[in-house]
Amino acid sequence: MRIIKIVLACLVLTMVASCKSARSVVGSGEVDKSMTAKQLIRENSRRDARFKTLQAKVKIDIIQDLKESSYTVNLRMERDKTIWISATLGLARAMITPESVKFYDKINNQFFDGDYELLSNVLGIDLNYEKVQNILIGEPLFSLKDDKYIISTNDTSYILQPKQQDPLLELFLLFNPSHFKMDSQQLLQPSKLRFLQLDYLGYQEVKKDILPQNVKIIAVEDSEELNVVMEYKSVTVNEEVRFPFRIPSGFEEIVIENAE
Repeated sequence: MRIIKIVLACLVLTMVASCKSARSVVGSGEVDKSMTAKQLIRENSRRDARFKTLQAKVKIDIIQDLKESSYTVNLRMERDKTIWISATLGLARAMITPESVKFYDKINNQFFDGDYELLSNVLGIDLNYEKVQNILIGEPLFSLKDDKYIISTNDTSYILQPKQQDPLLELFLLFNPSHFKMDSQQLLQPSKLRFLQLDYLGYQEVKKDILPQNVKIIAVEDSEELNVVMEYKSVTVNEEVRFPFRIPSGFEEIVIENAE
């Protein structure tokens, strides 16, 4: 089951990366205590990424069960349609669309072809294509238009939280006062002892889009903890992309049993 979590962690947590023409975005502005929740949501929406396609190489360090592993993966994305991940030499490959999640692993001769339940189990929250895409491009997991929010501040960030927190899923969103992109997304499920924190440690500008540069993810469930740190090597946007994917014959299908 470890290889499954590694492949899926790479899939879910791989972020948009930098290129030689990218410019680091300064994130050291001061918070404005007169800022309202509506103003902050509007400013964040104005910074939504506009690219159509993306390609990148990303180095990912994963720490789980006191073991550290490093991987370099190729990421390709067509916005709102396809996310594709390929490990070195194609030893593992994953592709997700709004309808399905698929991957195969040549080391163990296994494949998975199903829905979002497995991805959701990795991070401990219900996922769909839009949420996975939002993680990849540093945008809020949940639409800020779907709820009423209250605003507060700390020394470095604006903090949004629902006016009425759901006792089953508490949500805190931190935004940078310089560029109004996300500093952090924090989700807590007390009844299930689950915690997910996505920290966006830096951004850069790539062809007018402000995209994540360095990201740290912590996913905790009960006594298990998964840590992911990413270093972004290269990216191109708005070029033609291909998504080769064919499950090799003779591979064993991975069947995920419902633990509920």
